[in-house]
Amino acid sequence: MQDPASPCNGVCRIDDTTGWCRGCQRTLEEISDWSRMSRDRKRALLARLADRRAT
Repeated sequence: MQDPASPCNGVCRIDDTTGWCRGCQRTLEEISDWSRMSRDRKRALLARLADRRAT
């Protein structure tokens, strides 16, 4: 079973209001932790990102 792909799309700018990257909607902490996250944590984060995009 493979790890989920990174949601990074190369648009790397942090929104001052939300603290989320405007490209992938992750926080700086989530971005830096990605490579150390377990598969389950990555999947959970990807689900939260989908919710963030909807807001």
